[in-house]
Amino acid sequence: MAKRIENTGEPVQFTFDGQTVTAQSGDTVAAALTAAGIDILRSSVVSGAPRGVFCMMGTCFECLVEVDGVPNRQACQVPVTEGLTVCSQQGAPEVLEASA
Repeated sequence: MAKRIENTGEPVQFTFDGQTVTAQSGDTVAAALTAAGIDILRSSVVSGAPRGVFCMMGTCFECLVEVDGVPNRQACQVPVTEGLTVCSQQGAPEVLEASA
């Protein structure tokens, strides 16, 4: 389990799959979930295997979640805010159609 080096921000609460998580201001969703001991964010669309954070810098797309109803958000790129609603993402990422 990951441990924080030190507490540096003000407490911020958000939910992940209905569970209240306390983070620190300045955390990303991925960092906050990792610090809270939550390491499964979605399942593989190919094998169904659990997936979680990997690169923590936005290049691998392993940490896709739904944030406030918007799918395909990278948890490692979304800062935590008070009252944020995050859900694990199931199934293949959706491609949004561009409007002409």
